[in-house]
Amino acid sequence: MALPKFSTAHAGFHQELKQRIQDYFERTGKKSTGDYRLYIKAAVLTAAFTATYIHLVFFTPVAWLAILECLVLGGLTSAIGFNVMHDGAHGSFSKYTWVNKAAGLSLNVLGANVFLWNMKHNVIHHAYTNVDGVDDDIEARPFLRLCKSQEFHKIHKYQHWYFWAAYMLLYIFWIFYNDYKKYFAGKIGSIPLKKMSLRDHLSFWGFKVVHLMIFVVVPIASLGFLPWMIGYLSLALFAGLVLSLVFQLAHTVEETTFPSAEGGKMPDEWAVHQLKTTANFATRSRFVSWWVGGLNFQIEHHLFPKISHVHYPEISKIIRQACQDYGIQYIEHVRLRTAVASHVKHLKSLSRP
Repeated sequence: MALPKFSTAHAGFHQELKQRIQDYFERTGKKSTGDYRLYIKAAVLTAAFTATYIHLVFFTPVAWLAILECLVLGGLTSAIGFNVMHDGAHGSFSKYTWVNKAAGLSLNVLGANVFLWNMKHNVIHHAYTNVDGVDDDIEARPFLRLCKSQEFHKIHKYQHWYFWAAYMLLYIFWIFYNDYKKYFAGKIGSIPLKKMSLRDHLSFWGFKVVHLMIFVVVPIASLGFLPWMIGYLSLALFAGLVLSLVFQLAHTVEETTFPSAEGGKMPDEWAVHQLKTTANFATRSRFVSWWVGGLNFQIEHHLFPKISHVHYPEISKIIRQACQDYGIQYIEHVRLRTAVASHVKHLKSLSRP
């Protein structure tokens, strides 16, 4: 399909934003990539993940504690994805390209594929956020209807009740179905994949085998099938819920919009489009910010994806002020519960034809 083009009207807003952010880094002398805070966090998360895995598989505790540790492992899986992989895949983890690539490859170890992720997330989602038919991240049919332009089915009448269960399935579907679907189809939605090199193909299949060995074969050999299944489902369902909620609270709430192209053109310029389709949440919670890699500051991330998340709280002040100066809405739920409530209301509003 022909991708829509963004308006060039009011492009001065984006230029002003970039200038103000550039001035901030020049004034403070900071680098826009990660710093010691991110590197310490990455080391802590990786060590915690490794230690928890070893304790579970080779020194398995009693059942209730094992399930609790599996939930912790699911939380660490999502945290590594948010903090290490995400910054690495965007090139903001480090000033060194090889370090960013290594950080991005953590996604492959966790079962997914960074090549497909870059296409789906960096190329498509970041450019065409909330554009139905283009942004694959709002494609959850037939289980969920996330915008008005999507077809209504009778099951959607109850989606604001069962969405929790659907979100839990994200991680399992991602690594065991969606990756293979995109790989063999050679496209994400209607957008063709960039041509994969031999190295990309080998990486896809090699890391899929590595993931199966680490998370399926070895645990079954050590623990047996039933304990593995209970433990793995605990890990995967919790990770899926966390991953889904972070995305949904950032893009599918009452205040965000789902623009469509008319005559092949979007109604707004790119930066304004991002502000209309993206929301911040839980910005007062240091724990949430730490755990989700600053992705509760989703506005800052979408406007400046090449800047590491460790800088988002500070540059959010600059972006908020720019929005006030230009009369553009800055969508924010400062508390997690209000963001969740807004998301549920959004789902409920779409539960009718």
